[in-house]
Amino acid sequence: MSLTLLLLLALGLGLAGWLAARARAWSFRRASPDGRLASLPSYHAWYVALWIILPVLIFVAIWSAIAPGLITQSVLAAPAADQLPAFGFQRQTILNEARAVATGAAQGVFNPLAREFVEPYREAISRYNWIGVIVTLAIAFLGGVYAFLRLKPDFAARNRVEKIVMAILLGASLVAILTTLGIFVSLVFETIRFFGMVNPIDFLFGLHWGPDPMSSADNPDPSRYGAIPLFWGTLFIGAIIAMIVAIPLGLMSAIYLTQYAKPAVRAWVKPALEILAGVPTVVYGYFAALTIAPAIRDFAISLGASSASSESALAAGLVMGVMIIPFVSSMADDSIAAVPQTMRDGSLAMGATTNETIRRVLVPAALPGIVAGVMLAISRAIGETMIVVMAASTAANLSANPLDSMTTVTVQIVAMLTGEGSFDHPATLSAFALGFVLFLVTLGLNFIALRVVKRFREAYE
Repeated sequence: MSLTLLLLLALGLGLAGWLAARARAWSFRRASPDGRLASLPSYHAWYVALWIILPVLIFVAIWSAIAPGLITQSVLAAPAADQLPAFGFQRQTILNEARAVATGAAQGVFNPLAREFVEPYREAISRYNWIGVIVTLAIAFLGGVYAFLRLKPDFAARNRVEKIVMAILLGASLVAILTTLGIFVSLVFETIRFFGMVNPIDFLFGLHWGPDPMSSADNPDPSRYGAIPLFWGTLFIGAIIAMIVAIPLGLMSAIYLTQYAKPAVRAWVKPALEILAGVPTVVYGYFAALTIAPAIRDFAISLGASSASSESALAAGLVMGVMIIPFVSSMADDSIAAVPQTMRDGSLAMGATTNETIRRVLVPAALPGIVAGVMLAISRAIGETMIVVMAASTAANLSANPLDSMTTVTVQIVAMLTGEGSFDHPATLSAFALGFVLFLVTLGLNFIALRVVKRFREAYE
């Protein structure tokens, strides 16, 4: 039985428990002299349903993680397992083919030896599926009986249900924290391994980037792991060129939509502007590579530039700036619209023009939201990959000329992790070191944004 069916079974049992508990609570109400209960019948129903669903969901999550291993161990215990090759990759390939045929995901096998394991896989899958169903029913029955027997007219079911819901909400809020912690820990361990092979000073302050995945892993050349060109390319494309485009256009569009545009115009323009945030980055990349980059090259050549090419930081930065305009515009729009109307009216009543009111009252009062939108846009820009790959190339150049080809940290992370190099090679581990630096940079930007927002919010409250 698949994971989906187990989940549906859990929900069905929970619904049955909910109906039974609600009927019992109503019977308590009818039997009570004053017809009153300590909690509403719906809370009794939810108490029993949660005691059925939550333990079953926990078991299903654990079972889905351990069942494939148990099935494989059962298959390897069959007599035919003695014919499997000793090499791990060949062994796993044969088992995967047999599993695919046994589950119906494939019609046949390429390796004749895999046919010997199709029936053992089918038997093991069927056996452990039934074990999962039986244990699911047992857990649901025990949880339902335990909760059902606790129902009484004076039972405070509402307090128990609220505590369970609070625990669920706490767990949901911890998911983001635990995910961030897991990312941080995984990056730290791999970064430490990389810095055990390459000096951190050479990595953080070196001026040449050119890892060789085919070189010896025991004696890496530290001069090939200088990440300054990558840091500069990320900053130049994502935080300078893109922001020069996004901040003025995003802020001016927000001011126009909140202060000057008619309601009919705003109803059309604002959704159209926010559509830009939903366009896939690969579409932006094609647009940059096929339209913007050749236009910039032709324009630069017409001005006499001899080194202009169809791959440039300027092309990637311009398109990236257009992509993140909605981030700046939406946050600025919401912040300006949230400024109290009394501040606008007071400024106009004192004789200020609309222009002066915007510059000296609305924008300063909305500055926390505007800064938050800008920081969000910067974080989004420095993490972009596809536009840079297609419009700015993968060459690590340390140059201030926007017409030169450049690359960013994220592009090199993809390049290092999608190659054929070993995960014990410094070239591959360098991707984790780059990711760790990028993680710290984005974390620092978030802290700066929080400090700036807090400071200006205190100033204008």
